[in-house]
Order: sequence, then C-alpha cells, then structure tokens
Amino acid sequence: MVIYMDVIWLLNFLADSLLLWITAIFLKRQVKIWKVLAGGLMGSCLILFALTPLASVASHPVMKMGISICMVLTVFGFKRFKSFLSCLLTFYFSTFLMGGILMGTHYFLTYDLKLRTAVSLEGLRGFGDPVSWLFVAAAFPIAWHFSRKRVEDLTISSIEYDVLIDVTIQINGLDLQLKGLIDSGNQLYDPISKTPVMIAAVSTFKDQLPEEILQLSDKNNNPIELADKLPEIWSEKMRLIPAKTLGANNRLHCAFKPEAIYLQMEDERKAVQKALIIFTDQELSSDGRFQCIVHPAIVEQAVVQTAS
Repeated sequence: MVIYMDVIWLLNFLADSLLLWITAIFLKRQVKIWKVLAGGLMGSCLILFALTPLASVASHPVMKMGISICMVLTVFGFKRFKSFLSCLLTFYFSTFLMGGILMGTHYFLTYDLKLRTAVSLEGLRGFGDPVSWLFVAAAFPIAWHFSRKRVEDLTISSIEYDVLIDVTIQINGLDLQLKGLIDSGNQLYDPISKTPVMIAAVSTFKDQLPEEILQLSDKNNNPIELADKLPEIWSEKMRLIPAKTLGANNRLHCAFKPEAIYLQMEDERKAVQKALIIFTDQELSSDGRFQCIVHPAIVEQAVVQTAS
C-alpha cells in the first residue's frame, strides 16, 4: 500500500488548526491566526514521529497529552492554572465532539459495522486508505460548522432561559398568566409620567380580553378612532404612548395601567405597582417561548411580596 505522508501530514495539520480555532470560538477568545497555525504544526509533528524510532513513544497517551498541552499553551498562553485548564478541557471537548460527529456520519453512510473500517480509528494512527482521508477532508469542515452552530444555539437558549420569568397581570378583574422576557433593549417609557412600558402578545389570552382591546392590539387599526369605543373601565386606565416600536414608525400606542403585576423570580414573588402594558397581536417569540417583553426598570422597582 502506498502511503502519502505529505498528504497525511497536511490533513492532520489542518485538522489540528481547525480544532484549535473552534476551541477559541467556544471560549470566545480572540487569538492570532499564526498562533493557531503554530499550534496545529506542533500537533501534526506526531505524524512525522511515526517514521522515526520514536514511533512507539509518539503513540503513548502521555506523549499525546504533552503535545496537546503544548498546543494549548502556544495558542492561549498561561495566565493562571484555572484558565489554562479551561482551555485544555475545551480543546479535548472540541476534539471528541468533532471525532464523534465524523464517526457517526461514517456509520450513517456505510453498512459496514466493523471497527476496522472506521475512518476515525484509522485516522488516529496517522494512516488510512485514500477514500477514508477524502471523507475526513470533506466532512471535517461540515462537522466544524455544524458543531459551532449547535453550541451557539445552546448558548443563546441558555441566556434566554436565564432572563425568562413568570408574569401575572391583574387588570379589570382579569388574571393574565404569561411568560416574560427581560429585555434590556426595551427602553419604552410614558413620556409624561416616566412609567416603564411592558409589551404583551394577546395570542395566548384572546378569549379573556374584550373585543375592543383586541382591535386596539391590531397595528393596522387607528388607535385614536378605537379609543372612543372602549368600555369606561378600560378607557380610564388608558394612556397614549408615542413610540417607534413593534414595526411601526412614530405611532401612537394605547397602553393600560394594571392594578398589579407579579413577577416570579426563582423562589421570590415580586410585586410591581408602577407599570403600563401595550397589547399587540404580533408574535413576540417565533417559537412561543415567551409572550411578553418586560422592561428592565419594571424588574428593578419590583419588591418582594410579603405575607401581609
């Protein structure tokens, strides 16, 4: 069998460099490209040792760990042990993640379940047949992009979960239960009273609201014309808020002052007295994860509800 060591070395060099790069992305660290390439070059040296009397030493786990430590030090440096350990473990995580994706894809595309045909196992020795190396060369960038996107999505989901709270709105005898997203980008205030404004989607409690409020929530309707048709118990709680939001430019929105708003935050139930609510028929979350956008000032002024 003909072994093209230059091709094998180049593929290992590129794979090690990409692993270090995706490690930097996972860690959200800015690194210089020459450091990534230097780390990849250091890792690919194990392939060259396979042609020397040091082949048995290069295949030892201790030697592999030593090389990986040098690779991480080359790219990320050493500031304190905890930070270095985090970089090293993330590098191993990236390696196992990419290897698992490649192995799973290989088994998915082939009917041969014998371990001797596994691309990853052969690749770890530095050799393999030309077809297997072509598979790794083609699949690795795809696996890298896939794993990067999945980690980004998980990070975003984790951040969103941390700022989601249970919200109860009490207004005109109604108890509206919905999930709220604390959004620091929401800086909507009543220009006169400086009261913070919350935005709530009506899709989850349409059957509880009067028809007039549902019409007001439609951005295509004129709020000035509909305001005169509101029941008295709603009109006395209404405020007109000029705002550029909800896809409308310089539009007047009808906001309402509830009797109370309760926020369930971890093990505490907090009450808010000073707040306004704009009802909208737009979906605020494409996946239905939350139904209202909570102004950060509402969270700040909320007080823990006592037994009294």
